[in-house]
Amino acid sequence: NWWRTYDYTLIRNINQFLKGLRESTALSEVDKTPMEGEARFIRAWVYFCTCRTLGGMPIVGDEVYDYTSGMDITTLQVPRATESEMYDYIIEECKAIAEMLPTEPSKNGARATKWAAKMLEARAAVYAGSIARYNTVADYPLLNPETGVVGISSEKATDYYKKALAAAEEVINSGKYSLMRVADDATPQEKADNFFKAVCEKNGNTEVIWSRDYIYPGQTHGYTKSVQPHDGAEDGGNSRLSALLNLVEAFEPIATDTPGEGAKFDVGTKDDPKFYTNPEDLFEGRDPRLAGTILYPGSSFRDKTVVLQTGQWIKNADGQWEQKLGQSLGEKDDQGRYVTALNGPMVRNDQRECNRTGFYIRKYLDKTTSAGTDRGSEMWNVYFRLSEAYLIAAEAAYELNGGSDATALKYINAVRSRAGVKELISVNHQQIMHENQVEFAFEGHRWWDLKRWRQADKIWTGSEMDITATRRGLWPFLVVSDDDKNGKWVFFEENMNRYYRNPLKCLPKHYYAELDNGWLNNNPKLVKNPY
Repeated sequence: NWWRTYDYTLIRNINQFLKGLRESTALSEVDKTPMEGEARFIRAWVYFCTCRTLGGMPIVGDEVYDYTSGMDITTLQVPRATESEMYDYIIEECKAIAEMLPTEPSKNGARATKWAAKMLEARAAVYAGSIARYNTVADYPLLNPETGVVGISSEKATDYYKKALAAAEEVINSGKYSLMRVADDATPQEKADNFFKAVCEKNGNTEVIWSRDYIYPGQTHGYTKSVQPHDGAEDGGNSRLSALLNLVEAFEPIATDTPGEGAKFDVGTKDDPKFYTNPEDLFEGRDPRLAGTILYPGSSFRDKTVVLQTGQWIKNADGQWEQKLGQSLGEKDDQGRYVTALNGPMVRNDQRECNRTGFYIRKYLDKTTSAGTDRGSEMWNVYFRLSEAYLIAAEAAYELNGGSDATALKYINAVRSRAGVKELISVNHQQIMHENQVEFAFEGHRWWDLKRWRQADKIWTGSEMDITATRRGLWPFLVVSDDDKNGKWVFFEENMNRYYRNPLKCLPKHYYAELDNGWLNNNPKLVKNPY
């Protein structure tokens, strides 16, 4: 039930506002139109968030329901729409309100515009299309669209993909936004920083279409305080999130022969490890979006190197290699060298503020002074940006016309070219999933994408035997020896399941949240979801 949305109080409040607005004589029609469009956009967003968690739910239109004692309560009870009907309602609402909203981008993308409405239209359509395409009754018999409330019939997929492509192309061709780029011959670090700016910097941003903005004084948040590296933290309560190696390996090598596909790091084994002069050397040559998304060993934050070190890899008197782990963060040996860095990674039940996996998250980290304190951060939370329009268009064109489709390749390669990786000569569904994963990591897409593609139960199987279900980290060790290996670095993969108890597991029942019994008691016309 995470992220479950069921807010008919908010929908009723919006409908009350719309009723008052339409009846008002104090405002001109010119003033009323964008206000109505914005209110209806918020309402469409609420319905979208409801549908993606619960499936089809009651659609109440503009109705403001009022209860008076003794009335027939059944007149207030609205049955569930089908999942398809709910997406249809959202799509048609977005088409209408797009013509009511301003066409110029709003400050920091914080107010709805025509293009935010077109993005919601495109996203709703591609969600509906992929559910229709990939929710096979053979694989998910209890999610059969014939039952009505969840699942969409496969014959509707094509129409939804056409609508998604049209809406996404309208945003792309509007000329109001552009992908943020640096020169093709820019360094990988410049491309990484450019990608970070495309998501995280407000000033001069040409890509963000709609966001949840923050400002001090007023409203700020504690993300940077909670996530910033320990050794440069401005306040306590840091290092609360660690990124998995699973994601880090999804960022492909630039020189790969299989573009659009992640690759494991070849670090050798404990019997035969690979040695690196600097810890960051291991990550060179990867998709620059990696360095724009993740702080890995040797990265920099606030102009300070992020030191990640689990322990020392020591050659003993017998010439054998053995590892030495620190008992506490920041522990040093008698030569003043870290045994375990202040950042870790390490895992101890009594050590909460410590990186676990060897990777911090860079995306959305705010380097502004005091952003990592109780003052809070002004970093926005991006809901729609232009690269999503490109990838929706690419996905829809692929689903309509196949992997050699010129339109699909044009749009996906625009995103890949900006990133600094090889362009594709043909595209398949795996590459589309991959591109969405690395482009939108930590932007609130991954679960919804795997849900609509019906891939979550195939990737997160709950089996220790499946690498995609296993939480994995990569722990760095400083080499201590009396030969030419001294001062170098080795890495060892760590199975994090032993610390997080279980492998990642998703079942078909997790694709839809449950309806509370209280909702069912209040409205017997509702029906439970499958499972």
